[in-house]
Amino acid sequence: MNVKITGIGSYIPSEVAKNEHFGDHHFYNEDGTRFGNENTVIIEKFKAITGIHERRYIPKKLATSDIASFAAENAIKNAGINKEELDYIIVAHNYGDVRHDSVQSDTVPSIATRVKHNLKIQNPTCVGYDVLFGCPGWIEGMIQAYAFIKAGIAKKCLVVGAEALSRVVDPHDRDSMIYSDGAGAAVVELTDEAGGFLSHFSATYAFEEAHFIFFGESNNLERKDARRYIKMYGRKIYEFALNNVPDAMKTCLDKSGVGIDEVKKIFIHQANEKMDEAIVNRFYKLYDKTTPENIMPMSIDKLGNSSVATVPTLYDLVLNGELEGHAINKGDVVIFASVGAGMNINAIVYRV
Repeated sequence: MNVKITGIGSYIPSEVAKNEHFGDHHFYNEDGTRFGNENTVIIEKFKAITGIHERRYIPKKLATSDIASFAAENAIKNAGINKEELDYIIVAHNYGDVRHDSVQSDTVPSIATRVKHNLKIQNPTCVGYDVLFGCPGWIEGMIQAYAFIKAGIAKKCLVVGAEALSRVVDPHDRDSMIYSDGAGAAVVELTDEAGGFLSHFSATYAFEEAHFIFFGESNNLERKDARRYIKMYGRKIYEFALNNVPDAMKTCLDKSGVGIDEVKKIFIHQANEKMDEAIVNRFYKLYDKTTPENIMPMSIDKLGNSSVATVPTLYDLVLNGELEGHAINKGDVVIFASVGAGMNINAIVYRV
């Protein structure tokens, strides 16, 4: 018996915010001084580095728990299971439900509890809880589901990654252009089908790196409200990711017993196009290999960085033939990998 993904689903918001959306923003540095360049120059440089042309935002009437529920419904339908048979609902997020025009995050009850409520699941032994693990949260939730099933205490788990980052960004911070909203979900089951989880690896670096991503005040020092926003030290994160993620991926692959040449796709957290390309190139260099063409699907150009939702959403798109030039087939070996606040890193080697 193996542990496999039997259903996948996502929710991609319909509201498109192109880079031009930021044309009239007033951007400030961390010290409160205005950027010297015109917004057109700032936006063009941003696009060249991140690869982002546009991102998606959820409608004002929705919150994170709503879109998590939409993705969960799609995954359950795709798996063809009875939702009452779910043993666990694990929801990865970082900021809870932030309602439109609200300054407060709502995390009571948990997002997982809200998802279970929205799905109208009556079974009390279907346990719901949240995972706060930065952008790698969905992958970590998948590892936990795998562990529950391997331990014999669960047979079916639902793992959701959802975030509405548009609600927690500082409009005066250039980094606000990176973030987006979205949700992805997977049903994980014990099955007699071949394949499934081959290995996993996780790590937390918190000695010097704990606060590379944090909640802070607006870069516009004239704003006197008490609201706090997602902030990051971009250069430090970039260097951290390049120095640590390739090694984590190698550790995971070596544990799996699968050779590097068997890997068909790498589904890496959609954080920054240039950073992701550099990570994958360094990963292959660890094996004295050149990065194969078309190994890394990318959705960041259209969908931006939706944190925990990027990997499951990307996998859903490729699995269903909705990302041009990319496909996966039964028996293919793929790698899921992510890096984010904590600073956390994780990876899964998986046979489709």
